[in-house]
Amino acid sequence: MRAALGILVLRALEAGPSYGYAIISDLAAHGLGTVKGGTLYPLLTRYERAGYVTAEWRAGDGGPGRKYFSLTESGREALERLRGSWRLFASNADDYLTGTAGKDLG
Repeated sequence: MRAALGILVLRALEAGPSYGYAIISDLAAHGLGTVKGGTLYPLLTRYERAGYVTAEWRAGDGGPGRKYFSLTESGREALERLRGSWRLFASNADDYLTGTAGKDLG
């Protein structure tokens, strides 16, 4: 899960701005396991430094504010590159796991 977390977080933000707990809940709701804040927030900070996401504090409804993250254009481009890489990796991994990889290599 940790190796795929980056692309999954970018995908979670594709629909629009979100905050950490909502991203964690979205991933869990889609059967992708439980992500801890101590894993998610450093990733979001790295993505902010890389220019993939922007962050802004928003006032809470009767509670504390939340830091919302949004994809930048650079983040959307990175997501598309990673999607292509993921498809190739998943296809190669599936071929390997099913025993069909390298059949013509001898």
